[in-house]
Parts: sequence; C-alpha cells; structure tokens
Amino acid sequence: MTYDKAAVRTILDQALADGRTSLSAPEAKLVADAYGIPTPGEGLATTAEGAAGLAAEIGFPVVLKIVSPDILHKTDAGGVVVGVDSEDAVLAAYKQIVDNATAYKPDADIVGVQVQKMLVTGGDVQEVIVGAVTDPTFGKVVAFGLGGVLVEVLKDVTFRLAPLSGDDARAMVDGIDAHEMLEGVRGARPVDKEIVGNLIQRVSDLVTDFPEFAEVDLNPVLAGPDGATAVDFRIIVDAEAGKPVERYSQAQILTAMTRIMKPRAVAVIGASNEDGKIGNSVMKNLVNGGYAGDIYPINPKADEILGRKAFPSILDVPGDVDVAVFAVPAKFVGGALEQCGQKGVAGAILIPSGFAETGEQALQDEVVAIARKHNVRILGPNIYGYYYLPESLCATFCTPYDVRGSVALSSQSGGIGMAILGFSRSSRMGVSAIVGVGNKADIDEDDLLTFFESDDNTNLIAMHLEDLKDGRAFAETAARVSKKKPVVVLKAGRTSLGARAASSHTGALAGNDKVYDDILRQSGVVRAPGLNEMLQYARGIPLLPTPKGENVVIITGAGGSGVLLSDACVDAGLTLMDIPPDLDEAFRKFIPPFGAAGNPVDITGGEPPSTYRNTIALGLSDERIHALILGYWHTIVTPPMVFAKLVAEVVEEFRAKGIDKPVVASLSGDVEVEEASKYLFDHGVVAYPYTTETPVQVLGAKYRWARNAGPLGIS
Repeated sequence: MTYDKAAVRTILDQALADGRTSLSAPEAKLVADAYGIPTPGEGLATTAEGAAGLAAEIGFPVVLKIVSPDILHKTDAGGVVVGVDSEDAVLAAYKQIVDNATAYKPDADIVGVQVQKMLVTGGDVQEVIVGAVTDPTFGKVVAFGLGGVLVEVLKDVTFRLAPLSGDDARAMVDGIDAHEMLEGVRGARPVDKEIVGNLIQRVSDLVTDFPEFAEVDLNPVLAGPDGATAVDFRIIVDAEAGKPVERYSQAQILTAMTRIMKPRAVAVIGASNEDGKIGNSVMKNLVNGGYAGDIYPINPKADEILGRKAFPSILDVPGDVDVAVFAVPAKFVGGALEQCGQKGVAGAILIPSGFAETGEQALQDEVVAIARKHNVRILGPNIYGYYYLPESLCATFCTPYDVRGSVALSSQSGGIGMAILGFSRSSRMGVSAIVGVGNKADIDEDDLLTFFESDDNTNLIAMHLEDLKDGRAFAETAARVSKKKPVVVLKAGRTSLGARAASSHTGALAGNDKVYDDILRQSGVVRAPGLNEMLQYARGIPLLPTPKGENVVIITGAGGSGVLLSDACVDAGLTLMDIPPDLDEAFRKFIPPFGAAGNPVDITGGEPPSTYRNTIALGLSDERIHALILGYWHTIVTPPMVFAKLVAEVVEEFRAKGIDKPVVASLSGDVEVEEASKYLFDHGVVAYPYTTETPVQVLGAKYRWARNAGPLGIS
C-alpha cells in the first residue's frame, strides 16, 4: 500500500509543536486521505452562511459537528446535529452548535463547524469500529468490533498487535462473536469483509508509521457490500507514545540466562549454619540436591558453613561466580549486589521480600540501577528461588525436587509456586525447571522463554502470571517459541480496567482482559482458565502426539458419559467426526445390536475387554480417525485395571507399528479407577477419574497448540 507519509508528518509535527493532544476533524480528514481511509464528503465552515454553502455543495442531508481542540467529546457538549436537510436548518444548527459549545466550555477555542455528508444507515449497512490504542502492556494494539452505540453495550471487540499482516487484519473481521451479522441477516447483503480488513490494515500501518498517534478511533464505520466509510475519525496525539522500549537482545538474554540456569559456581549471600534460616535452607538444598558445581557460602561471621569454607564477601571468593543467591534482608541487598557486580556475577537471585510489593519501590529501583550498571540480571525479588533439574540445581529454600522431565514451570506468586511444586511431586510430573519471578524487577517471562526455547531439556513451558512487564516482548517471543514448543499461560487478574479514563471508545475497550486473551492467542499461547488446568495441560500435553487431523471419535461404555464427552468436545473446540457408512459398519461388528455406532460409539456397559480392545484398535488403525476419547464405566466384566492394561497394550502395539494418535480417557467408577488412571498416565495415555471434562480439555489444548504450530501432523 502506498501512503502520503509526508503529509501526515507535517500535520503531526504541527500538532506536537502546538502542544495539542488531538488532531482537529479537518486534520484527521487529511490523515485519512493520506492513508486511503474513506470518509464522507465534508468541509470546514467558520460562518453559518459558509456552512450553508458547503451543505448545498455536498448535498443534503448533512451532519454538523463542532471543531475545537478543547472539546474532544463533541456529543457531550451538544456539538453535533444530524439530519440537517435544508439551508435554513443549517443556519439554525450552526448557531445551536456554537452556543452549546460556548456554554459547555466558555474558554474553548472554536475553530469552526465541520459539515459532513450524512450517510444512510440500516439495510445492508452495519456500523463497526476500527481503532488502535497504545496499551501500557502491549504497545500498539488494533481493535475491531461492532460500532456505534453497540460498542459500548456489547463490547464485542477483538484485538491484535500492530503491525498486522493482511491475513491477520482479515481474520479480525471474523474474530468477533457477532461476525455473522456482517454476513447478511434477514435478506441483507453481506458486508465486503475484504474491504473492512483492508481498512483495519491501513489503521495498523498508520499507528506503526506514526507511533505518536496514541489512539485512533474510527467509530462508526459504515460497512456494506460496496465499501466501508469512516463517519467519525478521532486521533489522540502523545509524543511519549512514540518512544521505543529499551530491551536486551535475544543473544544477550540467552548468554545471561544460560549462565544463570547452568552455573559453574553459586554463591549464597547470607549463608547460615542455623536451622530455620533461609540461608541455611538454600545451602542444604544446593548441597543435598546434588549440584556438582562450586558452592561458596558468604557470611562475614562464619568460617565454615555445612562443611564448606565461608567467605566474608563475594569479592574474597578465589574463583569466578555465575550466580549469587541472596538470603539477607532487603536493606543489605544493594551493598552486596554492588560487590557481585564487581565480581562479574551473571545473575542475582533475590529471595528477600521488602521491595516494591511492600511499597518500597525506591529501594527496588536502587537495586535495579546497581544491577544494570554492572550488567547483572536480577531474578526476583520476593521469590522462592528456582530449580533447574538437568544441573541438579536447587537454588531455593523449598524442598528439593528430583523427578526429571521436559516441563518448565514458572510463577509470579510464591503461593502458586508451592502449588506447582506440590502438584508435581504428587503426580510425579517430570520437570526441567521451576522458577519464581516475583516482582519481576528485571528478569521476566520473555527471558525465561528465550532460554527454554533453546533448551533441549525442555519441551513445554507453563507460566502463571499476574501481569506482563513488557507484553509486546513476551508476545513476540511466545509467537516464536510456540511454533516449536507449547507455551501454556495462566493469566490471573481478569478484572476489567475499562472504567479508567480514556480518550476514545477504543481506549476504554482496551482495558479489559480481552486484550490479553486475543493477543496471547495471536502469539500461539495456550491459555489455561485456572491453576488446575494449567498444571494438567503441563502434565498431559507432552504425552500426546501431535494429531494429523481434526477427526475425533469417542468410544464409550456408558451413554451418559458419551453425552458429557460430546459437550466437552464442543467446549474445547474439537471436531467430532461424521462417521462414514463403511466405518460405521466396521464398528458395528464389535458392539452388541443394542449398542450405538455413530459418534460417540457406545459399546454399552456390559461388554467384555475384547470389545474395548477391538473398537479401540479399529479407531487407531483407520487413517481417517485422528484422535480417540475413551469413556470407561466400571463393571465386573471389565474391571478398571483390566481396562487400563488393555488400553496401554493396544496403544503400545500401534505405536510399535508407527501409528501414534492422541488417546485420552475418562474413567467413571469406584475408587479403583484412580489406580487405573495412574497406570494409564504412567504408560503414556492421558486419563482421569471422575471427570469427563479434564481429559477433553487437555486434548483440546494440544489441538490449539498444534493448529498454531503448523499444519496438523507436520509440527
């Protein structure tokens, strides 16, 4: 697309030079023209007679709007009159608008009155909103949704990071809940979605080219089968919105994080021989956890700690140190960190509390400044520490963990970190790392993602977070990482900030959780609705092979379970296969006459193990079926452990033949189904007792990741 950027730059520079916070309507019109954004015919009048002349030239009916840099919300000031259909009416409306504006704000600088062609609404035309806002977390964000008064009532809006590709912009049109309204209802012709998508992309390009445009609001846009016209175009200007965010490069992050996660030597600042002290627990965990690198206790009042020579300060340590774990009160951190910087330490692990979380922001800022001066990366403060199991590194005051696997977990909250540790231990989930990020004074989730992306020991990353310090950096990193490895996020804090002061409809809408939801999805992140789901996704997704297609089949021994599993599939975005006649006939060979083929395949509850085995084997062998959901009902004929062992056996048989499909199971019955579910999990089949929802949710999460990572079956 070709734009007249020079014209826009002239307008923007003048507004900034004048100290204004918004463009006038005529200026916005010029910007629209420069970026090919259609607007109605219009002009600026400075007298009532001039307005009447413009109206006659444009053609009735017209809309009159006050033009004043001091009156942003024109309707609130009585500065808009619609449906003006004669020259006499224009004269009266002009006087009415100016009088209302003067009464609303007596000292307002009134530039004049905008006369605009009034476009016909209704019929084939739908009102939509297209906008962009500078979000404090994500930077430039583009919005699209139903417009006019509906935007305030329904808030049916979708968001994406700018800049947008043409495909992303077009996808936004179908991204709202009410997208079917744009396809024509009750005989109306459909909106031209390509034109609307093109308009969205132009707005994205505008705020990308001119980041000083803090907010852009096109509302309403009248979209129809023949085009889309922005009736009202509002632009907020802020020089600060254009300032770039300083970030570490990917190479810098990886270098530092590698030294932190794979240190050759660790110092413990505040190491102690006294049981119950954090410095004592950290030392014990490092030693007893099996860490093979050098461990240096730092304590000026001790000669030896846990049998290791203690040093008065880290500067007295004879060798290099990669990581310093702090176990001293907050007020002593700055001085010790200065010494760590002089020593060339890569990472400072700040366990102590007493910083920003307790109102001591200045102390935290001081510590960050010291760290940046010496190029030391900070993890924390206010954390439980971190684990990296491939190095047997337990740099935490929590109990050691030794079940190695491929899942890396992080949490912003210490309490959630304890839940992660407890769940992992209870379920024997193999992990590569557990990391607390706390206040995120420096290292945050995108730093961790950068390391885990290149870490051969990690195949899935699951993160609990309450906020993102730099949402754009996270989104861009997650978009890259999620193409290779699943990234699961539990975003806490769904409260809407929509009530905050905002200069535009887009600005107000961008305060809600939908921004996080849409941008995380845009980045390929699998968002978990709750803590249990995040942990179950982390445990289950790695066991499931990537599906080769969308066809899911349910095989169940209980009709009631089949209904619930079907509902769960709809909720999880899964596609139940429409069973073709030949496959239907093949299933019927194995089930009793009173059973039901179709989908779900109901084998009924009284069937022997062979019926389960045969139907599951058929589901695995038919190439048209891409995933299986098993619904087991506890019976004497097929007890729980019999079911579990036969499922594990038949799945393993097909894996040995090179046929590996996702298989999940829901087990209903007495307490024996708990042991059976555990057996299945231990043998690579995701299974849960007493729930039809959880196994389907895990399968749905695997599908969400796989669809983003690439064509199914290739990723």
